[in-house]
Amino acid sequence: MNKKITVQFTLFTLGITLLTWGGMIILGRMGILMDDHLWLWIPFLAGGWSPTYMSYVLLKRHGEVSGPKEWFKNVFYVKAKLRYYLFAVLLVVLYYGTHMVVSGLSEMRPIWMMFVMIPVMLGGGGMEEAGWRYILQPELDRKYGFLIAVIVTAIIWFAWHVPLFFIPGTAQYLYLNLWMFAVRVLGYTFFFGAITRISGKAGIFLSVLAHTLLNSTAETFRLNHTWAATFVTFGVLVAVSFITILIYERKKNKELSMAT
Repeated sequence: MNKKITVQFTLFTLGITLLTWGGMIILGRMGILMDDHLWLWIPFLAGGWSPTYMSYVLLKRHGEVSGPKEWFKNVFYVKAKLRYYLFAVLLVVLYYGTHMVVSGLSEMRPIWMMFVMIPVMLGGGGMEEAGWRYILQPELDRKYGFLIAVIVTAIIWFAWHVPLFFIPGTAQYLYLNLWMFAVRVLGYTFFFGAITRISGKAGIFLSVLAHTLLNSTAETFRLNHTWAATFVTFGVLVAVSFITILIYERKKNKELSMAT
């Protein structure tokens, strides 16, 4: 992969979102809302899936994949040790567990709802990772190191989400605080960076899985989003990410020294 793909992915993904979701913001100001006009789901989904389809388009254009079959094979590469799957699921446990300990729940819905929502949230968030964690963050990590990759990816990922907070009818518009969400995104990016660092080719799929579970679990556990819970959860995610990478790098260096 090369720098051109990363730059083009970022520009095209943000540009598409600006056009589609930006247009929906303008229409919303005019009283043209998603609840009343089903056709608005077309630009909504076009913006939401932009990281996914731009991942394929650019990788195909630059010869990194031969076609959709190879792209899907890479995104859904599931061969990984159990501990890597458990680490991906740990993101969900830490996020919701820490929030519940610090600020509790506003509502508890039936457990089955989170499982029913998994297929929906695969498309409603999970498949973003085919862009962010296939192209953007790993490439930045290789070139500039883990910390810079996290910061840059988090800024881009957050900027991509910002229009949702101004489109009437979205979950972000109704329920979330923009700046709390920014801290959340940064914490997620640390953890997703750790996932892709330690799990190799399976890192893309494990990120898709973790993102999907994060979104679907929200259907059962409705959190009280407070600043205290936001910052404590952020600290936990960052600490676990750094400790995991440190252990992984030490083990990797030890294996290399033994091999030589």
